[in-house]
Amino acid sequence: MTSSEISALLDGQRKYYASGATIPVKFRIEQLKKLYSSVKAHADEISDALMADLGKSRHESFLCEIGLSLSEIGYMIKHVKKFARPKKVRTPLAQFAAKSFTQAVPYGNTLIMSPWNYPFLLTVDPLATAIAAGNTAIVKPSAYSPNTSRVIEKIVAECFSSEYVCVVTGGREENSALLLQKFDMVFFTGSQAVGKEVLRKCAEHLTPAVLELGGKSPCIVDKSADIKLAARRIVFGKYLNCGQTCVAPDYILCESSVKDSFIKEAVNEIKRQYGERPLENPDYGKIINEKHFDRLIGLIDREKVVFGGETDADACRIAPTVMDGVTNDDAVMGEEIFGPIMPILTFDDFDALVTELKAKDKPLALYLFTNNKKQIERVTKELSFGGGCINDVIIHLATSNMGFGGVGESGMGAYHGRVGFDAFSHTKSIVNKRTWIDLPIRYQPYKSKLYKKLAKFFLK
Repeated sequence: MTSSEISALLDGQRKYYASGATIPVKFRIEQLKKLYSSVKAHADEISDALMADLGKSRHESFLCEIGLSLSEIGYMIKHVKKFARPKKVRTPLAQFAAKSFTQAVPYGNTLIMSPWNYPFLLTVDPLATAIAAGNTAIVKPSAYSPNTSRVIEKIVAECFSSEYVCVVTGGREENSALLLQKFDMVFFTGSQAVGKEVLRKCAEHLTPAVLELGGKSPCIVDKSADIKLAARRIVFGKYLNCGQTCVAPDYILCESSVKDSFIKEAVNEIKRQYGERPLENPDYGKIINEKHFDRLIGLIDREKVVFGGETDADACRIAPTVMDGVTNDDAVMGEEIFGPIMPILTFDDFDALVTELKAKDKPLALYLFTNNKKQIERVTKELSFGGGCINDVIIHLATSNMGFGGVGESGMGAYHGRVGFDAFSHTKSIVNKRTWIDLPIRYQPYKSKLYKKLAKFFLK
């Protein structure tokens, strides 16, 4: 799509929003129900597309993409009336007589830019939220997952007119053309490098943005943890979607005294979950493309691989890999891995580890496996990260009852449920002042005896 076509598309959405068509809550619910029904009707096509793009099994596609999307849409259908209502707040005595309230209103015309690793979920989830909040939306899915993009485009065209919600496909040229436009709000999920460019473009128009980025999310395992259970849950989270998950445990920080037992259990779990030959497992995914496959191969130090490391270049597949003896100087620690490579580092002093983590970039997630309450308190209160789990991984994002988002280098803003509705809304503060009384104290000339009495009372 050309720049002029994108500009015309946005102009049409501006006119549609200005008409007030998206404001009634009844309309929003109707549109969400359309989306819900269409996602259900196209579930098989979505699964086929995810298999083609990422090698995802039908079970994983439903568990991690289709099911979570339906859950979020359903949550919005159920709660949007409450979210959109005016909310009464207390009025200060000085403003007597009046009533005060806040009112959530849509930003207006929004842009949603989604990534390739969970291409359906991370498109439909924010789209449902934008619709619930009363906005129009232009959706830009990733060019790296073209099969899923085509299904998304089909669903959107089936449900909505282009002046309300529309999909723009393509690559960098389309991304650049979209970011030259003035939107009322931009929602971006992707890498830090692209996120910085998105924010620069938004700054030119003073456009608010939500950035869901990534980073190196640490996973701490101390000697008090249930090592067998920790290994099982970490293996699940690390190798889900072939490691291409923004909140996957990026690297393991294991207390030295339990490192060997953790590696043993992790290897056992890889075999149990993926089989003796993971590359032959039809339910194990693939790397999105050759570029990322080659990048990941460059992060593997063969001398430090203690399990896995097998590859299939033709199919863009890398077996679940465990690396031991890793230090911060290794290539695998120089960037977000975003693949099925588990580097294991060790620590002996928990206090020193906390100090070290405070000095690093703020990650999107942090995980702690322990039964030590003091260490849980230190991590949750002292360290800055987007979100996380105690004695589990990833599951904190699979709920509409808590917000999900990053902080610092891992992003800004959050969404899911009420938090997402607020992210796509502006909350206005309004005072409705009564006319049957008008206290003279605020008007000049300032010679009121009442003012002097009040000042004396409050300043004594």
